[in-house]
Amino acid sequence: MKIGAALSINPEARSAAAEATVEAAHRLGEREPNLAIVFASAHFAQQAEAIVDAVHEAATPQALAGCVAEGVVGTGKEVESQPAVSVWLASLETEVRTFHCQFSQTNGHAAFSGWPENPVGAYLLIADPFSFPADLLLKSMNERAPASPFIAGGVASGGRSPGETRLFMDRKVMDSGAVGVALTGNVEVVALVSQGCRPIGQVLTVTRSEGNVIFELGGKAPVQRIQELYASLPEHDRELMTEGLLVGRVIDEYKTEFERGDFLVRGLVGADPDSGAIAVGDAVAVGETIQFHVRDEASADEDLRTTLKVARDKFGDRRVAGGLLFTCNGRGSRMFSTPDHDAALLASELDDPPIAGFFCAGELGPVGSKNFLHGFTASMALFSEDPKAP
Repeated sequence: MKIGAALSINPEARSAAAEATVEAAHRLGEREPNLAIVFASAHFAQQAEAIVDAVHEAATPQALAGCVAEGVVGTGKEVESQPAVSVWLASLETEVRTFHCQFSQTNGHAAFSGWPENPVGAYLLIADPFSFPADLLLKSMNERAPASPFIAGGVASGGRSPGETRLFMDRKVMDSGAVGVALTGNVEVVALVSQGCRPIGQVLTVTRSEGNVIFELGGKAPVQRIQELYASLPEHDRELMTEGLLVGRVIDEYKTEFERGDFLVRGLVGADPDSGAIAVGDAVAVGETIQFHVRDEASADEDLRTTLKVARDKFGDRRVAGGLLFTCNGRGSRMFSTPDHDAALLASELDDPPIAGFFCAGELGPVGSKNFLHGFTASMALFSEDPKAP
């Protein structure tokens, strides 16, 4: 396996794509890429076809996927407010298949067409926010196959209204649905999600709920639990609670001890002071374990560092050959005081692997053995390299 990546800030679309592709291909050496992942900033939305053409002319990849986004990511670099193209080329010892998936609804029945059903090791997916309900797809897959292959990716952020999204698949540019890559065969990919928060207080059991409304936590009204928690915390954490309290629900209830990565974090969207109930951004069942969370720059930095340590532990002596980073458009300069935060941290913690990515309007990635749509997270797909490989 060999991966090369490069980013260009040339203000001309075709030239930027060509420059990045040539540099990425140079880093592959004599290897021919069987997969290209391409992300272009929204400045180039009207030149999407030219970008795809330029990549094919410079590298002739067997398969290509990508999108136009609000901002793009390269190795150690994030570009949020200027034209840029990020190109990631991989020579993988695996079968690579691109696909275009579309959503339809008839008489209240939802259907997804174009999704590859053959056995797959992993998926990369980029969805249009206006025509493709990625959360519904993931929910359906989780219900059908609780231990289904992981899905890493993001929701395209380059369009402001229906029809403005630009998705890349091979030589085509599309404005709806979702494009993806199915990976099958001899390749190991580790998918991780950093949700950018930290738990506060104690774990609690849901003792009465309906849908996304929790009426009791451990026999008490949730609002009472929150008031008790607030009173027990230092001033800084109290301030974070007032800025936005989050609810993390445990995905694997068979575990006896819970760490950060065990929780699927959702926002607290409402509270009823009369009944003491709270509403969260996901359905919560009786018997589930939850813990309140908060998020700020420091917790997001700490959580990403912790997640990358997990990645290093998973790889052991093997090095990270390359990776894809799908980071929320609410991160970057909107969350961190230092530039290039997520990309730079990946570079420093993982020994500078070739990286490409984009700022998403929602991130896709696994928590436990299930796949979910997230917000304010950094989702990663990291490819391992066999130390004996050339």
